[in-house]
Amino acid sequence: MTINRAMLLAAMVAGTTGCLSSGGGNSASDNLAGPAADAPGLDRYRATVTRTSFGIPHIEAPDFASMGYAYGYVQAEDNLCLLAEDTLTVRGLRARYLGGEGQYTIPANGAVASNVDADFFWRTAITDAALESQRSNSDPEVIEASQGYVDGFNRYVEEIRRGEHPGRHQACRDSDWLLPLTLDDMFRRYFRLAVLASSSVFVEGVANAQPPALDFIGGEEPDEGLIDTLLNTLEGPLPFPLSRELNIGSNMYAFGSETTRDGQSLLFGNPHFPWEKTERLYLAHLKVGDQAEIMGAALYGLPAVLIGFNEHFAWSHTVSTAFRFSFYELTLNPADPTQYFFDGELVDMTSEDITVEVLEADGSVTEQTRTLYHSHYGPMLEFAVSGVPVLSWSPLKAYTLRDANAENDRLLNQFFRWNQASSFEEFVELHGSVLGVPWVNTIATGPGKPAYYGDLTVVPNVTDELAMQCPTALTPVLGALMPGLPILDGSRSDCDWGIDADAPAPGVFGPGNLPTLSRNDWVHNCNDSYWLTNPDEPLTGFASIIGDEEAARTLRTRLCIAHVEERLNGADGRAGSLGFDMDNLQDVVLESSLMSERLARESVVTAYCNPVSELLGGVTQTGIAEACDALEAWDGTYNLDSRGGHIWREFWARLNPLPVPSPLQWLVPFNANDPVNTPRMLNVADPITIQAFVGAVQAIQSAGIPFDARMGDLQRSGIHEGAAIPVFGGESFEGAFTIASSRDSNLEEAQGYSVTYGNSYIQTVTWGDDGNPIAEGFVTYSQSTDPASPYYRDMTEAYSNKEWIRFPYTEQEIRQDPARVVVRLNEPATP
Repeated sequence: MTINRAMLLAAMVAGTTGCLSSGGGNSASDNLAGPAADAPGLDRYRATVTRTSFGIPHIEAPDFASMGYAYGYVQAEDNLCLLAEDTLTVRGLRARYLGGEGQYTIPANGAVASNVDADFFWRTAITDAALESQRSNSDPEVIEASQGYVDGFNRYVEEIRRGEHPGRHQACRDSDWLLPLTLDDMFRRYFRLAVLASSSVFVEGVANAQPPALDFIGGEEPDEGLIDTLLNTLEGPLPFPLSRELNIGSNMYAFGSETTRDGQSLLFGNPHFPWEKTERLYLAHLKVGDQAEIMGAALYGLPAVLIGFNEHFAWSHTVSTAFRFSFYELTLNPADPTQYFFDGELVDMTSEDITVEVLEADGSVTEQTRTLYHSHYGPMLEFAVSGVPVLSWSPLKAYTLRDANAENDRLLNQFFRWNQASSFEEFVELHGSVLGVPWVNTIATGPGKPAYYGDLTVVPNVTDELAMQCPTALTPVLGALMPGLPILDGSRSDCDWGIDADAPAPGVFGPGNLPTLSRNDWVHNCNDSYWLTNPDEPLTGFASIIGDEEAARTLRTRLCIAHVEERLNGADGRAGSLGFDMDNLQDVVLESSLMSERLARESVVTAYCNPVSELLGGVTQTGIAEACDALEAWDGTYNLDSRGGHIWREFWARLNPLPVPSPLQWLVPFNANDPVNTPRMLNVADPITIQAFVGAVQAIQSAGIPFDARMGDLQRSGIHEGAAIPVFGGESFEGAFTIASSRDSNLEEAQGYSVTYGNSYIQTVTWGDDGNPIAEGFVTYSQSTDPASPYYRDMTEAYSNKEWIRFPYTEQEIRQDPARVVVRLNEPATP
């Protein structure tokens, strides 16, 4: 740690006294006049927050500490209870305050565990060493903004505790778990987000990994029928990491001068993230003296912009297919299962006794203690799928995990430096030189600049050669279930992750071994690998751990590409000249069409309807005929006024009941030379397809839902209290581009689809003749999770109506906003 950084940390002591004033000045800067501006030494923090329509905060501050202070305050004002619960999580206190019987979920990666297991996991995962590494290697701006966020958040907590803001945050304002933040809590949160696509998938597996008793009887080799057992046992898609696709997803485009109508660059970004928990995105505009001005969204609790824009550039992200970890198989000492061989020597696992407090049903608090173990690679774990053990701790073998993002202390530096970049070229250079992006692809462009793509992320340096040289008995099993994810021999140092000369840290690939592309026409990513970033210039030759190549794309990716190709050649039938502008791009991205419908509806209707086909096994109930009539009349989209689309959804959801698609599903197989149009021609004679159609009709009949029901009457927000808010869009599995997901919603019980996932933050960005950004979009679930907030459902209602919201950026735009409210936040320096 540098002397300056150490002094900065030592000087940051929490304080909560301050003054709050509001006014109607003509701009944010107007309210910086007066004592705070004239005598800068008097105030520790001073910032102005201007709220414009829909609760968008525009924060103006002279330094990063004051920006963080205002950011922490407004996020607490909008989302206090959600952030307070996350503090319990990262401290390992869920069971103490929320009870041992409670359940912990991470919607973004599908992890589900008890509160007790979650506490053990986070206590063992977020080590003191990990926190120290983040603190000591963070840029001063990160530390300043983080401490400011803590103090701003805590100020709002103190105001709530004093009885201010009546009626707000009823879910937590009087609870004993509304705790003040610390600087360590911020770094715990950063760590939690870094490992979202890696370690935290295995909450239960790490929290419960225990060495076997010495009298354990078990085989050394895995069951030869393990793959068949898994495939025959599972009733749905393989859970991550047994599939390449995380729960979270996104779409994004960048268009250069060759593909836009006016020759100006254009960008679209749209993460598909949970509408619940702290993987929600929050929109803000940050201006820090002359050091940074940036507008965009960040995951809750991060005082920076993670997806955004300014006058120099705009960027977005999608979840990358690269794996962020690898398993290591350890060969154990048969006399002591906590010792393993490494280069011929026995090595002791490290252990830690962790005690978790548990709130019982009667109000008492008990304690549970576990001893959890680590190898020199990382935590020990066990892993089962639907009760079938895959990674087990036996007297002879055990499994451990090395997580590249658990070692990533550059994450916040990446985004803070991006937020301060003064040009598109600097943004692109920082992508590779910092290499702190944890698990997302990036696209970017700027006024008059090319379209840029890069999967310059934190990826274990496991070449295909290394994976082949370090196999284990489980390699063929996991290779079939998890293509690209290595399981390496942990007994040999020559199986350690490699070192690239251009990498910022040992063990990860450097930029030279990661895919990038820059073009003057367009780039995209919709969660498949880098291969077809632009179909005219496929990217190949990268390690399998990063992604697949010359393999079938998802239906959503195929629609992503088709959207662009059809707009550029006019096949989409839209009026006007070829190419994109803001208006037709916005129309395309919310049109709610489906690739599966394009590929298969005509053949389904032809085969099964008019009259009801004998292929359906003699099923002649009137429901089939009614469903056919509705399906034929359906407009092929999931817009609010569309009728009959739910038949297609129920049908397509049943089409792949196994974790791998039926090889008979398509009559024309995938062709790497025609990846957008293949595979195609649905096999309507396949028994799985037939049963899927019959099952869909029966499910809708059982639910008592009309076959010609409007989507707007069936699909609605699952998180908002009060009058239902209808939501358009479909699911990724059916090839929707516009995403509205009701993952756990039961059609019969919910009488439709309860959306808790999908399109989240949406931005469309271009630049005007004056060089300023022109941006419109949504936070689809709105800025606040507090039902008492005026910003609880307003953006969601606008989104439901497809009423695009202008994001005010210039002082003039902010000043002219009719809903503008200006607030000055000051806090005197500690005496």
